Amino acid sequence: MKMTTLFGRILMIWAFLSCQAGFSQPASGQVAGPQNGPNAKVVKAYYTAFEKKDWNSLQQILADGFTFTSPLDDHISVNAFKERCWPNAYKIKRIDVDKVIINGDDAVVITNGWTTSGKLFRNSDYFKLKDGKISAYECFFGPGINYPNSSK
Repeated sequence: MKMTTLFGRILMIWAFLSCQAGFSQPASGQVAGPQNGPNAKVVKAYYTAFEKKDWNSLQQILADGFTFTSPLDDHISVNAFKERCWPNAYKIKRIDVDKVIINGDDAVVITNGWTTSGKLFRNSDYFKLKDGKISAYECFFGPGINYPNSSK
Protein backbone atom coordinates (compact mmCIF):
# COMPACT_ATOMS: atom_id res chain seq x y z
CA MET A 1 0.00 0.00 0.00
CA LYS A 2 1.36 3.39 -0.91
CA MET A 3 2.28 5.63 2.01
CA THR A 4 -0.14 8.32 0.76
CA THR A 5 -2.99 5.81 0.73
CA LEU A 6 -2.10 4.60 4.23
CA PHE A 7 -1.87 8.19 5.46
CA GLY A 8 -5.21 8.96 3.85
CA ARG A 9 -6.89 6.05 5.59
CA ILE A 10 -5.37 6.97 8.95
CA LEU A 11 -6.59 10.53 8.40
CA MET A 12 -10.05 9.19 7.54
CA ILE A 13 -10.17 7.16 10.76
CA TRP A 14 -8.98 10.16 12.76
CA ALA A 15 -11.68 12.35 11.19
CA PHE A 16 -14.30 9.66 11.80
CA LEU A 17 -13.31 9.34 15.45
CA SER A 18 -13.13 13.14 15.85
CA CYS A 19 -16.65 13.54 14.51
CA GLN A 20 -17.85 11.07 17.09
CA ALA A 21 -16.50 13.29 19.90
CA GLY A 22 -19.45 15.65 19.46
CA PHE A 23 -21.93 12.90 20.29
CA SER A 24 -22.60 11.00 23.46
CA GLN A 25 -19.93 8.33 23.83
CA PRO A 26 -20.51 4.92 25.37
CA ALA A 27 -18.39 3.62 28.18
CA SER A 28 -15.17 1.83 27.30
CA GLY A 29 -15.68 -1.50 25.57
CA GLN A 30 -19.18 -0.69 24.35
CA VAL A 31 -20.46 -0.12 20.85
CA ALA A 32 -21.68 3.24 19.53
CA GLY A 33 -24.90 2.35 17.79
CA PRO A 34 -26.77 -0.92 18.18
CA GLN A 35 -24.75 -2.77 20.81
CA ASN A 36 -26.22 -6.10 19.89
CA GLY A 37 -26.66 -5.45 16.19
CA PRO A 38 -25.49 -8.02 13.67
CA ASN A 39 -22.34 -6.09 12.69
CA ALA A 40 -21.31 -5.64 16.33
CA LYS A 41 -21.69 -9.39 16.85
CA VAL A 42 -19.54 -10.18 13.80
CA VAL A 43 -16.77 -7.85 14.99
CA LYS A 44 -16.85 -9.42 18.46
CA ALA A 45 -16.76 -12.90 16.90
CA TYR A 46 -13.58 -11.92 15.01
CA TYR A 47 -11.68 -11.21 18.23
CA THR A 48 -13.20 -14.21 20.00
CA ALA A 49 -11.96 -16.53 17.23
CA PHE A 50 -8.40 -15.22 17.72
CA GLU A 51 -8.60 -15.63 21.51
CA LYS A 52 -9.95 -19.19 21.15
CA LYS A 53 -7.60 -20.06 18.25
CA ASP A 54 -10.66 -21.20 16.27
CA TRP A 55 -9.98 -20.85 12.54
CA ASN A 56 -13.28 -22.52 11.61
CA SER A 57 -15.27 -19.87 13.49
CA LEU A 58 -13.21 -17.09 11.93
CA GLN A 59 -13.57 -18.47 8.43
CA GLN A 60 -17.37 -18.52 8.79
CA ILE A 61 -17.50 -14.73 9.29
CA LEU A 62 -15.14 -13.85 6.42
CA ALA A 63 -16.90 -12.96 3.18
CA ASP A 64 -15.93 -14.34 -0.21
CA GLY A 65 -13.22 -12.06 -1.56
CA PHE A 66 -12.09 -11.04 1.95
CA THR A 67 -8.93 -8.93 2.02
CA PHE A 68 -6.56 -8.03 4.84
CA THR A 69 -4.37 -4.93 4.92
CA SER A 70 -1.77 -3.79 7.45
CA PRO A 71 1.46 -1.84 7.36
CA LEU A 72 3.03 -5.17 6.30
CA ASP A 73 0.33 -6.51 3.96
CA ASP A 74 -1.58 -4.97 1.05
CA HIS A 75 -5.05 -6.43 0.46
CA ILE A 76 -3.98 -10.06 0.85
CA SER A 77 -6.45 -12.90 0.31
CA VAL A 78 -7.95 -15.09 3.00
CA ASN A 79 -5.45 -17.86 2.12
CA ALA A 80 -2.48 -15.50 2.52
CA PHE A 81 -4.05 -14.16 5.73
CA LYS A 82 -4.32 -17.68 7.13
CA GLU A 83 -0.72 -18.45 6.21
CA ARG A 84 0.86 -15.17 7.34
CA CYS A 85 -1.34 -13.91 10.17
CA TRP A 86 -3.28 -16.78 11.71
CA PRO A 87 -0.20 -18.37 13.38
CA ASN A 88 -0.08 -15.22 15.54
CA ALA A 89 -3.29 -16.36 17.23
CA TYR A 90 -1.23 -18.85 19.21
CA LYS A 91 0.75 -15.96 20.71
CA ILE A 92 -2.35 -14.04 21.81
CA LYS A 93 -3.64 -14.54 25.32
CA ARG A 94 -6.36 -11.88 25.38
CA ILE A 95 -7.77 -8.99 23.37
CA ASP A 96 -9.62 -6.22 25.21
CA VAL A 97 -11.82 -3.99 23.08
CA ASP A 98 -11.32 -0.39 24.18
CA LYS A 99 -13.61 1.44 21.71
CA VAL A 100 -16.00 0.38 18.95
CA ILE A 101 -17.75 2.71 16.54
CA ILE A 102 -20.16 1.19 14.06
CA ASN A 103 -21.64 3.21 11.24
CA GLY A 104 -23.72 1.03 8.96
CA ASP A 105 -21.35 -1.53 7.43
CA ASP A 106 -18.20 0.18 8.72
CA ALA A 107 -16.64 -0.48 12.11
CA VAL A 108 -13.61 1.13 13.74
CA VAL A 109 -12.21 -0.68 16.77
CA ILE A 110 -9.37 0.12 19.15
CA THR A 111 -7.99 -2.84 21.08
CA ASN A 112 -5.42 -3.66 23.71
CA GLY A 113 -4.05 -7.14 23.25
CA TRP A 114 -1.87 -9.25 25.48
CA THR A 115 0.56 -11.86 24.24
CA THR A 116 1.14 -15.18 25.96
CA SER A 117 4.43 -13.69 27.19
CA GLY A 118 2.58 -10.77 28.81
CA LYS A 119 3.44 -8.04 26.29
CA LEU A 120 0.92 -5.38 25.31
CA PHE A 121 0.02 -4.60 21.71
CA ARG A 122 -2.45 -1.89 20.75
CA ASN A 123 -4.22 -1.76 17.40
CA SER A 124 -6.76 0.34 15.57
CA ASP A 125 -8.82 -1.79 13.23
CA TYR A 126 -11.19 -0.93 10.41
CA PHE A 127 -13.75 -3.51 9.30
CA LYS A 128 -15.87 -3.33 6.16
CA LEU A 129 -18.88 -5.62 6.49
CA LYS A 130 -21.29 -6.92 3.88
CA ASP A 131 -24.26 -9.20 4.37
CA GLY A 132 -23.22 -10.08 7.92
CA LYS A 133 -19.62 -10.97 7.06
CA ILE A 134 -16.28 -9.19 7.06
CA SER A 135 -15.33 -8.27 3.50
CA ALA A 136 -12.21 -6.25 4.38
CA TYR A 137 -10.12 -5.74 7.48
CA GLU A 138 -7.39 -3.14 7.90
CA CYS A 139 -5.13 -3.30 10.93
CA PHE A 140 -3.05 -0.35 12.13
CA PHE A 141 -0.40 -1.27 14.70
CA GLY A 142 0.02 0.95 17.73
CA PRO A 143 3.10 3.15 18.17
CA GLY A 144 6.24 1.36 19.28
CA ILE A 145 4.46 -1.96 19.69
CA ASN A 146 4.18 -4.53 16.91
CA TYR A 147 1.50 -7.12 16.53
CA PRO A 148 2.80 -10.41 17.87
CA ASN A 149 4.31 -12.27 14.98
CA SER A 150 6.28 -15.42 14.46
CA SER A 151 9.62 -13.55 14.43
CA LYS A 152 9.25 -12.16 17.97
